[in-house]
Amino acid sequence: MTIPARLRFAATLLAALLPAAAAAQAPPAFDLSVSNIMRGPELVGDPPQQVGWSDDGRWIFFRWKPGGRPWSEEPALYRASAAGGAPERLSDAAADSLRVLALPGDISADRRWRVSAYRGDLYLVDRRSLAVRRLTDTRAPESDPVLAADGRTVYFLRGGDGPANIFALDLRDGGLRQLTDLRAGPAPKEEKAEGQRKHLEDEQTKLFEHLRLEAARKAHEDSLAKAREARQPKTTYLERDERVLGLAVEPSGRWAVVEIGKPAKDARKAIVPDYVTLSGYTETKEVRTKVGDAEEEGRLALVELGTGALTWIDPAPGAPAADTADRPRHGRFATVRFLGWAPAPERGKPARPALGLVASVSYDYKDQWLGVLDPTTGRVTDVAHDHDDAWIGGPCETWAARCAGWLPDGRTIWFLSERDGFSHLYEVGADGQALRQLTKGPWEVVAAVVSPARDRFFLTTSEGSPFEQHVWTMALDGGPRTRITPVDGVDDAVVAPDGKRVAIIRSLANRPPELFLAEAKAGAPLRQITTSPTAEWLSYHWIVPAIVTFRARDGVEVPARIYRPRDVGARPNGAGVIFVHGAGYLHNVTRGWSTYFREYMFHHLLASRGYTVLDIDYRGSAGYGRDWRTAIYRHMGGKDLTDQLDGLRYLAEHEGVDPARVGIYGGSYGGFITLMALFTEPKAFAAGAALRAVTDWAHYNHWYTHRILNLPQGDTLAYRQSSPIYFAEGLERPLLIAHGMVDTNVHFQDVVRLAQRLIELHKSNWEMAVYPVENHGFVEPSSWSDEYRRILALFDTYLSANGRSRADGS
Repeated sequence: MTIPARLRFAATLLAALLPAAAAAQAPPAFDLSVSNIMRGPELVGDPPQQVGWSDDGRWIFFRWKPGGRPWSEEPALYRASAAGGAPERLSDAAADSLRVLALPGDISADRRWRVSAYRGDLYLVDRRSLAVRRLTDTRAPESDPVLAADGRTVYFLRGGDGPANIFALDLRDGGLRQLTDLRAGPAPKEEKAEGQRKHLEDEQTKLFEHLRLEAARKAHEDSLAKAREARQPKTTYLERDERVLGLAVEPSGRWAVVEIGKPAKDARKAIVPDYVTLSGYTETKEVRTKVGDAEEEGRLALVELGTGALTWIDPAPGAPAADTADRPRHGRFATVRFLGWAPAPERGKPARPALGLVASVSYDYKDQWLGVLDPTTGRVTDVAHDHDDAWIGGPCETWAARCAGWLPDGRTIWFLSERDGFSHLYEVGADGQALRQLTKGPWEVVAAVVSPARDRFFLTTSEGSPFEQHVWTMALDGGPRTRITPVDGVDDAVVAPDGKRVAIIRSLANRPPELFLAEAKAGAPLRQITTSPTAEWLSYHWIVPAIVTFRARDGVEVPARIYRPRDVGARPNGAGVIFVHGAGYLHNVTRGWSTYFREYMFHHLLASRGYTVLDIDYRGSAGYGRDWRTAIYRHMGGKDLTDQLDGLRYLAEHEGVDPARVGIYGGSYGGFITLMALFTEPKAFAAGAALRAVTDWAHYNHWYTHRILNLPQGDTLAYRQSSPIYFAEGLERPLLIAHGMVDTNVHFQDVVRLAQRLIELHKSNWEMAVYPVENHGFVEPSSWSDEYRRILALFDTYLSANGRSRADGS
């Protein structure tokens, strides 16, 4: 067929125009600049969180903010059909009503009903039809609902002006009973006349019949009041300001355990000023105490619901009774938790006495216990005890969720422990006998749950590689494990109510966490539900940083992520940067997404400018077992610092970096290490940036610092050798200090004190950038941009070929 000339001309013109049109529609190249990178969540979004299944398994609910939304916007509630389809963002009204369908709560013995608390009220959910019945609608907050074994009664806590109390709601007729009478103390004292006043009263009574009759009437009324009071719950007065934190009712409804928070007595709390306020006046926030001051404690009480009588529980009878510098006084604990009642026996099986599971951590953080409570006696029997001469730690250092519980037989306990050097799964009988280790190896079990069908464990572990985290299943009695998430990456999972499917939060080193759905079996395909980053962000070639190891001076192999210029198509400039992650106990060298995602992008920018960047999981980091974690005991700034110095040596020997042109930076614990590096190894690094840094550990919080350094009044050497402010005279190279002025974690006072020290030492090669509206974790892009623009300028100035002479002040 012959094509007419005019059509051939049109086709030729169209072909010529298509590339131009395609180019016009293609997204622009990603702007790898500080100001663009520090948009943060506007680019990559906020990952799916608070993931929960509806009781019928048809829907997955989660909070999420995809990229492209304003940085200041809070994540919204979404839902996705388990059958397929795109996530649906729920309106505020829909979110308020539908959120109840995916809340945690207590499930009835027949698995038909769930009772949950939401925004201070109680709801009953039919797990088959998803019908919701609102049980309360009050101004007083209600929490911790529990369904009785017969399914007819809901027990719960109701608060008010005083301590919360236990109530029982009859689901058949709506009848409501108050079962305890806990009141703020101290108890009122009955005043009785004594001495001269008693003499006058006695004489008046003898003289006047009117007064004798009045006394008789009052005695009769008092006897009636006492009879009425005897039918009410027994009144118990708590210590002043004590508060009820949680409730766990035994399935038969005979007993309950309440967790009570005990405030620190005579503790002095730090004041954080806030200068940029609506009122125009400087306002203050009262925050935490400093380490070594009096601290809050917890205690447990056993309540007999029939009478309201309360008995205080000793959670660890094996705890030492002496009070010395390094051992806890009997009855004082940093953590006390009730982990649940043993499950009731299945229908048709004989009833058995209820048993409760109690967990505690000593006040000095060196011991932890699991105990079994017999409510008939109120006594606890120790069934597992761990001691560490450094401090109890690991994934379950405070007996968090997914760390311990009952097996379905109601007579066996499972728990996670570091007792062999790594966090592993154990089981023990309720009598403390038949202890068995169910997992073993140089890897960690991060969390465990018993499946809804109560036939196997779901484990989250690092088995196979310390740089990955996957979900496995295992029989309740141990044995082979089956991995149900793919190779590579970091995964966690929320199991569906039927136990046959899992909602997986999965990330890669160059992709943020996303929500996937899969069957709970090996090799099952994943269906991706969310895509968080913008097309703009995805258009850039974000690398998967190689993981390398280097030998530390004590022979240990230390892992690190490395960003090489050639990996991003750039030419090395001969300089290097070491990034120090924060938190201390944190796992950053993984094949998953880093919580330091802004720094991840910033390291691409540095690499594109020729810097080789090393990000080290130094001693004290999470993920490598007990010995790695406790290597910093009594000396922060010891092995965790020499690991940075040995990383510098690795860059010089293996990556062609000039050792005289290496900078260091980090925030929080990373800022602390940066200060220690510049103060105690003054010739090692050419420049450093310390962000929101701890400068004196005696001014940090109790629960973190006491673990690692003991108490400042009892271990002065540990605090002295670990605190940068004592070594400030060593500063030689340029230092940038950056800190938020409303930091309620590492207080702005930390760097104010350090600044005064540097001034008195006549140091001139430092500068401070302050951020008037920022807390510990910055949120505003303008603050992030200003901070990292200064860091980049610092490195460009002092790590260049001629910069070292400027760093030395030449």
